[in-house]
Amino acid sequence: MKNWPVQDAKARFSELLETCLKDGPQIVAERGAEMAVLAPIAEWRRLQQCARPSLKESLLAPAARGDHVVPERGRCRRREPS
Repeated sequence: MKNWPVQDAKARFSELLETCLKDGPQIVAERGAEMAVLAPIAEWRRLQQCARPSLKESLLAPAARGDHVVPERGRCRRREPS
């Protein structure tokens, strides 16, 4: 993967895109710190698919599915019915 400074990425976006499609993901850096990655759409979709479990995996998982954190109520009270 090649690092592209933000200024170069903005000025030469077409080249950045072509390089991404030809050579794979490209990193965009700002002041030397890596900030973003430009990746081909097929790679992005593959990563998204791997990141989320299927419905079958979710239902068969040993971990509880219903553990939701309920926030505390504020100081406001309910209105009394008239």
